[in-house]
Formats: sequence, structure tokens, C-alpha cells
Amino acid sequence: MSEPDPTPFPIDHVLRGAPDASALVLKDRTLSFAEAESDAARLAGWLAAQGFSPGARVASWAAKGWLTSLLPLAAPRAGLVHVPINPLLKRAQAAHILADSGASALIATPARLASLEAGDVPAGCAVHQEGGAFSGDALPRSAADPDSLAAILYTSGSTGRPKGVMLSHANLSLGAVSVAHYLGMAADDVTLAVLPFAFDYGQNQLFSTWIAGGRVVPLDYLLPRDVVNACARDGVTTLAAVPPLWWQLLEADWPADATRSMRRLTNSGGALSLELVQRLVATFPSAKLYPMYGLTEAFRSTFLDPTLVANHPTSMGRAIPFAEILVVREDGNIAADEEEGELVHCGPLVAQGYWRDPGRTAERFRNAPDVSRYGGTAVWSGDRVRRDADGLLHFVARRDAMIKSAGNRISPQEVEEAALATGFVSEAVALGVPDERLGQAVVLVVRGEAARSEALKAALAKTLPGFMQPRAIHWRGAMPLGPNGKIDRVALAVELAA
Repeated sequence: MSEPDPTPFPIDHVLRGAPDASALVLKDRTLSFAEAESDAARLAGWLAAQGFSPGARVASWAAKGWLTSLLPLAAPRAGLVHVPINPLLKRAQAAHILADSGASALIATPARLASLEAGDVPAGCAVHQEGGAFSGDALPRSAADPDSLAAILYTSGSTGRPKGVMLSHANLSLGAVSVAHYLGMAADDVTLAVLPFAFDYGQNQLFSTWIAGGRVVPLDYLLPRDVVNACARDGVTTLAAVPPLWWQLLEADWPADATRSMRRLTNSGGALSLELVQRLVATFPSAKLYPMYGLTEAFRSTFLDPTLVANHPTSMGRAIPFAEILVVREDGNIAADEEEGELVHCGPLVAQGYWRDPGRTAERFRNAPDVSRYGGTAVWSGDRVRRDADGLLHFVARRDAMIKSAGNRISPQEVEEAALATGFVSEAVALGVPDERLGQAVVLVVRGEAARSEALKAALAKTLPGFMQPRAIHWRGAMPLGPNGKIDRVALAVELAA
């Protein structure tokens, strides 16, 4: 695949469709690219008139709509930094983000503002209700340094308090170019945006679609049927999700008019199981499936070419454009084929670190290995991967998620894959729980029919060595999910420890 243009640009330049083409389909109206550009310019003008200092943080806490779609462009155009707050978060998490970011303004729905308590909004932070007249003198497109800060995206906080990842104009704009390129997006594409815009995967749906000249249909769905109906109504060609959401969607009935226009499905936020791959391919026969791997600290790292999915369904694929992915051993040398190591992401998609957190920044953002063609700062992911002889990457486990039992290091991923391979469960999470004798014991949480418990145990006994056998298997009708739709492993661990 040829490399796209690597020249970064201010993120508010991303609206590149034909002026009269549809850019944004809202509940009550559709904005053309010319109208979206005009609205973003006037929203930026309103922000500039508020008297904020350059680089001030402007937070939004609202559902998908006009504000949350255009503020990521308008705030940077006004020389400010956008801080989107996931609408699924509660007041305590929102208050933490406001305080940690030092927000100068919060624009939110009346209901969310009403949920805040005394002290939740920092002193000096202006509060505005969504739906106001956010229109000022139109500002021209930004001439900002592409390396200047454009946004702070807070992680879901599943492993502790959310931390803000600092993203530059270049991070965002090159991420849009990269994704639009390897997905082969075009001006006639229609993206149904079901993921939160506070999630880097979700926000990129806007940018990568717009840079290709396509239109975005934001959707806050209540039921899987809402997604099905939207796909049929709007002729959706691109749908992105995480594995738990795919399972929900596959439980719905998908008539031909809802799948006929679909060109591509993209997955990140967790590995696809073989069963899930097979069901997606069967349900969307005309769509190409793109498994992907990413981390907020570098946005996206790898994707698997759809032509390889059938023979390598669990692979993470290869590096996306503008990303260099190295597998590094504990001694700092590059791992050989089939040798496990840490995934290190180098290149211009690497974020600028964690906001106001030099300690954690120093842990994760370190000098790239000497062999890197990019050099500079790299993200040391903490994820354990291996590269096969064909150059395809395979996820092993997070370093801090490894289960240590009776002196053995056990990859949760390996236990989970074994459970999924039996066909008796649709989702699986392996965890280590304290054990006086073993140090940690393996516990498996699965989604499926508990009546298959004995069959699952028998199948695992045949495929896993004794030290990897789960001490207990807990059956669930549904898995707990975090704000971004991923399985909340920490919530499961807390539940099991109770």
C-alpha cells in the first residue's frame, strides 16, 4: 500500500468535501460541507469572543449532535483545546476531568449540568447550556502550528482515575488521513457514528469521513434495532464498533435493506473471536472486515487487511500508515519472529503525553529504540505481542494483566481464546484472583448458557495445560461495560474479589 501525504495540517481543515455535498446528518437537519464549515467558523468566533486565554480548555458534556460534532474543529480554530467528556460518565468522573484539565468553560446539556454538585465545577469555569446561540463573527481556517495542542482525550478510567492524553493538530489530522487511506474511503461514503466522540476511535469517524468528502450520521442508540433502522434509512456504508457492541448488534434481525449498502466494518477496543468474525461475515456479506488495534496514546497502531481475515482471524495485522510498530524484548533488542515482546509505537501519531502528569508520561512516553526510522518519542504500550514469519502481529496480553500462578506466567488472552474456540461461549474474560497457595488462581467469566458448563470444562481440560485450567467459571447473561463499550475487566475483578 502506498503511503498517503504525510504533511500534517490544522485539524479544522478536515472538512474537504464538495461545498454542496452532505457532511453531517442531524436529527432535524442535514448540513452541507459549506454549512458545516460556516457553523464551525461562527462557533469558533463565539469562543474567541469569550476572552479565554490561548490554549484554554473548553469541555463539552453532551450527546451526539451539532455541538459535539463541530466543537472539535471550532475550539482549535479559536486557539483553544477541546476536552470532550463521554456523556455516559457520571458527575464524579466529569468533575475530575473538569478539575484535572483546568477547564475554562463547560458546555453541557441541562440535565447533566443539573447532576453536578457544589464544587464540581472549578472556580473560573464558565458554564453554558447546550442549545444556546453559539454564533459569533466567523473565523478563518486556523494557521496553527500542527504540533500545537488541539485536544485532551481522557481515557475511560477503567484502571483508575481518567488521565488526559494530549493530542496535537498533527496527531488528529494525520490519523484522519491514515484511516481514510487504508479503509479506502470516498466521497459517497456514509458513516454511522455509534461510538462516543470522546473516544478516539469514535471521534476519528468524523475526521476520516470528512477528509474523504463523505457524510457522517451521528447516532445515540437505545436498542440494536435503532442501528439497524439507521443503516437502512441512510444507506450506511461504514460501521465501527467494539466486540461487546458487535454481539449486541448481531442479536438483532438484519434485513437485506440494512446490509446491502455496507462496504466496511471496523473493529477495535478488543480482539475479535473466530465466532464473531464468522457471524459478521455471514451477516454483512458485501462488507470488508477490518480488525484493528489501537491505544489512545498513539490513536491507532495496526489493521488487518480484509483479504487476510479468513486465514488469520485473530491477528492484529500490520502497522497503519504513519505508524512504525516494533516488538521489543526485555533487554531492549528487537524480538525475532514468533518471539514475544512489548509493542512500541513510533512516529507522528504518538501523542504528546499525559496532561499535567509528568510521572506517568515518563513511564509510557520514552525514547524510541535506536533502530526506529522515526526516532524521537515512542509509546511503550505495555502490551505483549509477537510477530509471525509473515510479518503479522498477534496480541499476547497486557504486561500488567499477566496471571502469575504457581510460578507460571499465564496470558489471559490464551485462556480466553481457548474458551471462545469451544463454541460454547460468546465472550470470555480470564482474571487472576489471590490464592494463598498459588499466588493467583485463574478464574474465567463467560457469557453464554450455563447449561453448557460441563461441556466447557471438558473442552478446556483437553486444550489447556493443568496450570492454566480455571479454578472457577462464572456465567453471565451480559458483561459489565465501560463508558466506551469495552468489557470492564476491573469491575469484574472487583466483583469477584467481593
